Amino acid sequence: MSFPQSSPDAEASPASTNGRHGHAAFFFIIVTVALDFLAFGIIAPVLPKLVVQFEGGRIASAASIVGYFGFAWAAMQFLFSPLIGAWSDRFGRRPIILLSCAGLGVDYVFMALAPSLRWLFVGRLISGITTSNVSTAYAYITDVTPPEGRAKKFGLLGAAFGIGFVIGPAIGGLLGAHNLRYPFWAAAALSLLNALYGFFILPESLPVEKRAKSAWHLANPLGALTLLRSHPELGSLALVIFLHNLAHQSLPSVFVLYTDYRYGWDARTVGLALAVIGVFTAVVSGGLVGVIIKRLGERRGLLYGLSFGLLGFLGFAFASRGRMLFLAAPLIALWAVSGPALQSLMSRRVDASAQGKLQGAISSLRAITGLVGPILFTQVFAFSIAPKLSVHLPGAPYILAGLLLFIGMMTAVFATRSAAPSEQAAAASFDSLNVD
Repeated sequence: MSFPQSSPDAEASPASTNGRHGHAAFFFIIVTVALDFLAFGIIAPVLPKLVVQFEGGRIASAASIVGYFGFAWAAMQFLFSPLIGAWSDRFGRRPIILLSCAGLGVDYVFMALAPSLRWLFVGRLISGITTSNVSTAYAYITDVTPPEGRAKKFGLLGAAFGIGFVIGPAIGGLLGAHNLRYPFWAAAALSLLNALYGFFILPESLPVEKRAKSAWHLANPLGALTLLRSHPELGSLALVIFLHNLAHQSLPSVFVLYTDYRYGWDARTVGLALAVIGVFTAVVSGGLVGVIIKRLGERRGLLYGLSFGLLGFLGFAFASRGRMLFLAAPLIALWAVSGPALQSLMSRRVDASAQGKLQGAISSLRAITGLVGPILFTQVFAFSIAPKLSVHLPGAPYILAGLLLFIGMMTAVFATRSAAPSEQAAAASFDSLNVD
């Protein structure tokens, strides 16, 4: 495989849907996404521990701070994802992707050197902005891939997410065991090398004549939510996906702090545990979802998936020893069946011309849970382990997550009653649907 050798050539010649430019462009986007999420995964086991270190070892107060960090990161994602998408429509994909990669690398250096919590907080704000380029990566693949090949390419992009989340925490945990700052330097190196590689390799995918003259009307993060009121059952399913995503926020928000407090796990153990959970989830998402949906249908797949998630969270909450938590990991992984089934059921309730808007609405719901979840779960955790309480319940955040899934499951039972007679048809059509 040969690549263009200079960025001017890449800018002058937009990537085509075939040939060496298209292959090189797609390969770079896959590498970009994998490295972005690898870098993100690398710091996952150590960022909360660094906050604990700044707080003098006080886990309860550190939990509150981590919640505000998560809220700030998600707020930047919520505000800037549509803006960055609009800018890529107006100015092209290449400059947005390269600036995001370079900005993320500089930000990780900033966080590696942060002398205080305030500086670390600023770093999280910048990180939230610079990691808002995922939508641009999807747009790039749409630009360079013919319609009949997009499902496969999007599937590979989803695999890149998984690779980053499986390998990243393991690397971060190993580096963090030596020094909590090392993972930030490793993440910075990956992002800056990614930007340098793209500067010489990545061609532009959006020709000038196809760029939007003004795309600011697309930059409203809440605009797509109006679609969810267009169908009686769609609103109920939207509530289910909101509760589903809100419950998921308990994992990145308190897992590191919870295992530190309850089991005394160091960064290496946390990283390996996150990697194990990632492997289980990758196996389910990549190999079992299609089989399960074929056998059970979308409705039962959704309900079974939510049931597994509920049991998994209860297992996390009441695991008195660390090894017992690992026994609950496969149940959390099987919860991954519910997401694709739910999105498939929702897609049946809008016509073909509104599928993109539906995905935008789902992304907006996900972003809102990213704003609410970190503060909600870290505050519950901080309260549940407060010294003034006579009874400590450190598993309270996961009990709450299980309760959210139970409410979602009850809502789904009533919202999908009309889907039950057509389970066979739903399962048959699932193969043709690309669900991330």
